[in-house]
Amino acid sequence: MCLFRYDDDSEPEEPDPAGPLYVPVRPGARTVAVRVFRTPLGSRTAVGFTTVERLTATLGAEQPWIRLSESVLRSLAEPLGIEILTVDPTLTAPVVASLSVSALASPKRKEPAAHEIGQAARPA
Repeated sequence: MCLFRYDDDSEPEEPDPAGPLYVPVRPGARTVAVRVFRTPLGSRTAVGFTTVERLTATLGAEQPWIRLSESVLRSLAEPLGIEILTVDPTLTAPVVASLSVSALASPKRKEPAAHEIGQAARPA
């Protein structure tokens, strides 16, 4: 669910503030950084979850998180030019498995047999 906030225009159908959120972070040497994601259309978005169970169901049990209010998360995202806050996203791409270098190499093409060269495709 995306929450949009426009200071000059309040929409009655906008939900109330989400309250304290579980926010995914990237740990650093001395601090943590809020993770930023992209919407399906490619816009950058801050993300928060209403329960730790929803966070782990979407991002996995190994994902570090911190608790932040919606207003604090918005204020952290604003200097980065991020205006969208997504709460409880459920549709995500699966985690990419690591590939070996040989798996990334292009597959070898099969050379056509002599009898296949010059033949037109036939209807089935």
